[in-house]
Amino acid sequence: MKVFFLLLFFSAQAFIVSNAQDTRTGSLEQLPGNAPPDTNRVKLLLQRAETYYFSKPDTCLVFAEKALDLARELNFTRGQVSALNTAGEALRFLGNYPQALKMQFEALQINRKMKDLAGEATSLGFIGLIYVEFREYRKGLEYLRPASKLDKQMSNQIMESFHTTNIGNAYDLLGMPDSALYYQQQAYKTYTGLKHGPLKSLILTRLGNAYMGLGKKDSALAYYRIALMNSILVNGKVNISKIHLKIAELYESTQQIDSSLYYARRAFENGKQSAQRLELLETSELLVNLFRKKESTDSAFFYQDFAKAMTDSLYGPEKFKQLQLLMLDEQQQQQKIKQEQVRFSNRIKYAALLSALAIFLSLALILFRNNRHKQRANSLLQQQKNKIEETLSELRSTQSQLVQREKMASLGELTAGIAHEIQNPLNFVNNFSEVSNELIDEMNTELNRGDIQEAKAIAADVRQNLEKINYHGKRADAIVKGMLQHSRSSSGVKEPTDINALCDEYLRLSYHGLRAKDKSFNATMKTDFDETIGDINIIPQDIGRVLLNLYNNAFYAACLPPPVGGGFKDRYYKHEPTVWVSTKKSGNKIVISVRDNGPGIPQKIIDKIFQPFFTTKPTGQGTGLGLSLAYDIVKAHGGELKVETKEGEGTTFITTL
Repeated sequence: MKVFFLLLFFSAQAFIVSNAQDTRTGSLEQLPGNAPPDTNRVKLLLQRAETYYFSKPDTCLVFAEKALDLARELNFTRGQVSALNTAGEALRFLGNYPQALKMQFEALQINRKMKDLAGEATSLGFIGLIYVEFREYRKGLEYLRPASKLDKQMSNQIMESFHTTNIGNAYDLLGMPDSALYYQQQAYKTYTGLKHGPLKSLILTRLGNAYMGLGKKDSALAYYRIALMNSILVNGKVNISKIHLKIAELYESTQQIDSSLYYARRAFENGKQSAQRLELLETSELLVNLFRKKESTDSAFFYQDFAKAMTDSLYGPEKFKQLQLLMLDEQQQQQKIKQEQVRFSNRIKYAALLSALAIFLSLALILFRNNRHKQRANSLLQQQKNKIEETLSELRSTQSQLVQREKMASLGELTAGIAHEIQNPLNFVNNFSEVSNELIDEMNTELNRGDIQEAKAIAADVRQNLEKINYHGKRADAIVKGMLQHSRSSSGVKEPTDINALCDEYLRLSYHGLRAKDKSFNATMKTDFDETIGDINIIPQDIGRVLLNLYNNAFYAACLPPPVGGGFKDRYYKHEPTVWVSTKKSGNKIVISVRDNGPGIPQKIIDKIFQPFFTTKPTGQGTGLGLSLAYDIVKAHGGELKVETKEGEGTTFITTL
């Protein structure tokens, strides 16, 4: 039903249907008078109202009001809403804005009672449209915005696009072309993919209005022409009147009076056919100016009288007074609703207060009865004192237990991390030890048999197993040493240190250390040191440990191969591992940046990289303590260590001291 009302407002087909059926349904008396009063008769009346929507809004109003009376008699709620919306729109076409608002406000209240969000959005949109046409633009926006929000919430693209373009139109009339253009573009974006010719024409026209407001007349004229072609294609006579008017205004602004007069006359004739009073007013006002410029006094006076009559009809003092009264009534209704909400809240508070008072009285009664069982007040006070002291003692005991429990929890987490990291190498040691024992038994058996060759082969296997035991034993030793480093508190003394030399020294140390372990390792190193820094007070051994960990991680990441089918840029297929190191003085701070061109760190683990024992390296290649240790050292120096990364492009660790 809500899309139906949008179709009513826009659809040129509705106008054609009205002409086609006008010969068959010329009067109210043609309805079956003895038909049973059911909901189908309400729907029939609304269908009849639809046929006169654009051509004869006064006749449309008669059918809509009859449908409304019957829907109320039948207590047909949705029929009432539809009739109120239709009657309200007919009244808007007739220029009776106060009565139109009254109808739409009643529809809005019913929709809210039914909790019909789609219906609420429709009524809000119609109310906003009426306010805009009555030149209350800010008030109109107060209703159009929530209408568009509800449409978006329900994924109703047609209505959302309709209400959004009306928001843009309000901003255009407020003289805010930038905002107008933004909302018209949003409306067209929402409309994309839909098939509703009249709505498309309306949005294109208003895009032209926005560009006109920005002084871009060529763009405005281009949009007007596209909108006009689309309206002619779908036979949208309602929009054609609007478009002709806007083209006429554009030509008038460029002093092309004859062209402007041609389009203004066409707009006036189309406006009379579709009973659009607002367009007739604006067109007649334009024609007055044009005929004055042409010095056609008689024609100017004719259209001036017509414009005055339209102005009085639409915006006369009586209409303004009625609208003010209606707005006042709506404000009073809203105030009543707020007052009722406040009263309801106060009742809840009052009930809560009574409940608290009852509980308090109950407790007082219990205390009074208990006091009666006490023989002496001093004894009672002593008992209370003893009880308070006992409670305080319990609280202190509980506090000590909580502190101890927290320590044990932290110890448990650390122990779990250690156990997890050290379990793998220990498993290998145990497994290879057991296998070696079995192999020695087999070797003894073969020696007893005299099979020396088989015994030598078994001895070679034992040697290989011992090498594995040695390797994994050293892994466990490295984990324990790293853990000890992580838990050791530095007792060093700060001393003036050349930070550039320190950064360069540990960069070379890291590079050559990795080259010693792996002859195939190779990477490019680039440095950019700020020579204005000079010496700074740090513990060089601790900061060196931080730099070494950052360099090792950077070289490791830079040498990682691109993942198969990973979507990385083509540069990875001719990838040259590179690590950049830079220092910079920023006020009273020193910033050290270590950047690599590796694959970056996934966002889902970025928050975990400074946690102890967390590592992305394969088993056996890292303990997960390096970055955690570096983080703690930088914090101890009063500095900050943070990471910036982009998947597929690399990672930068920034140390601020």
